[in-house]
Amino acid sequence: MRVVMFGYQTWGHRTLRALLDSEHEVALVVTHPPSDHVYERIWSDSVAELAEEHGVEVLLRNRPDDEELMSRLKEADPDLIVANNWRTWIPPEIFRLPRHGTLNVHDSLLPAYAGFSPLIWALINGEREVGVTAHLMDDELDAGPIVLQRAVPVGPRDTSTDLFHKTVALIEPAVSESLELIASGRAEPRPQDRSKATFFHKRSIEDGRIDWTWPAEDLDRLVRAQSDPYPNAFTFHRGQRLRVVGARVSEGRYGGTPGRIFIREGDGVVIVAGADARYGRNHGLVLERVRTDDGTEYAAADWFTTMGGYLTSHP
Repeated sequence: MRVVMFGYQTWGHRTLRALLDSEHEVALVVTHPPSDHVYERIWSDSVAELAEEHGVEVLLRNRPDDEELMSRLKEADPDLIVANNWRTWIPPEIFRLPRHGTLNVHDSLLPAYAGFSPLIWALINGEREVGVTAHLMDDELDAGPIVLQRAVPVGPRDTSTDLFHKTVALIEPAVSESLELIASGRAEPRPQDRSKATFFHKRSIEDGRIDWTWPAEDLDRLVRAQSDPYPNAFTFHRGQRLRVVGARVSEGRYGGTPGRIFIREGDGVVIVAGADARYGRNHGLVLERVRTDDGTEYAAADWFTTMGGYLTSHP
């Protein structure tokens, strides 16, 4: 088959690598220009550089909506378009152009976690497994019939960084197997159960702001979901922003007001958490390591040398 690829960052890079390693011809690659967006500087292996190393024509676009691109796609005459981590809408005149349509590879187990940053949202929400879905594109984002899915378990202390490495390793085999199924005519795409669909927006710095009325278990997952190299979850102490880079749920149960810097437990410092903390039935969040805006990292027990006072959502 002749294949055109739309993709960006490491997800797109792994997809293109699978295409280049296959028996199929990569006729054209479309990717985004480099971005300064904080989340797009992470996992930023270059699709353009990989394509150019293999002599494949590259077009840089923010959006696929110009006549030159459409003309070039028609000249490429693809049997299939393969997309992964393309950041804007692909119009029907493009995704319907190839003989076999457009295969999109998404890093969630669709129909759940369509949209953006699925691994981070899934970890925050306590999902037990994550994965990738290869599906045929239709008029609704991430909603087309599924060709195949691959899943991996979420470990009890996994971070989003761990889940990235687990799921990105699934991309190449998923792409290779999908191509084989489609080329051989053995693909049997199944419709998604739209009653189970969820759709999430892009992450921003604001989404890492700690709300101490959340239960400690949720805050623990938020901290792990915002692991390095992602922008860390953060709070404020005496007007200064602190990034939380290590935390765990307390062994004891602590009562009082959410955000109270309460007591040492082991090598960390307990912060009272949960909207109903006043009843004294909640676990707290034990801060283990924090980082200031200048990049200096501290053991929490070294930063909070006395107990008392509050951590807040705003300065």
